[in-house]
Amino acid sequence: MNHRTTRHRLLTGCAIALTAGLALTGCNDDKNDNGDKGTQSSGASADAATKPELKVSGAYVPVPAMDDMAGGFFTLTNKGAADKLVSASSPLAGSVTLHATKGSTMKEQKSFDVPANGRLVFARGGNHIMLEKLKRKPKQGDKVEVTLRFEKSAPITVEMPVKAATYNPKPHSGDPKKHAEHDQHAMADGSMADGSKADQHASHSSH
Repeated sequence: MNHRTTRHRLLTGCAIALTAGLALTGCNDDKNDNGDKGTQSSGASADAATKPELKVSGAYVPVPAMDDMAGGFFTLTNKGAADKLVSASSPLAGSVTLHATKGSTMKEQKSFDVPANGRLVFARGGNHIMLEKLKRKPKQGDKVEVTLRFEKSAPITVEMPVKAATYNPKPHSGDPKKHAEHDQHAMADGSMADGSKADQHASHSSH
């Protein structure tokens, strides 16, 4: 009897130990699953942080001085990762090109960097787009459809209202010196700050 009792107790002890081991293994699996889920969540957050978040504001086109060419201005605000503006197009124009103004000369650009958590400003006397080979000359009160294309983000189509030829909103910084500098440069619509006309084709010939 003692021998059988001892054997029974040993078997019972082994069964309990085995059950406990399985329970512990189950707990460990749960922890691993939670860890994997945490890693996946972190990965999703990281992916979101590496995506640009672009918004266009302040877009407008001054009434152009010429029948076949007009300038366009706007501000790109980015609340995400860096991106790059690579091209633009419009149903109104045969071509749309990107330009930067350096001194009093316009230089065509292949692209513009859009900084992370920053802004890319297109304003008189600085960066701008040129709508060339216009199918018709836009009038004040019209809206010009322009599609902006980026390296990472999906294209953005914006309706740019046509403003008076002398329209010039204040710079975002509110710096009066920068505003004065804008007035001194040749405007993309062919007008100078004093109302005289500049030869846009001469500027473009320097590209």
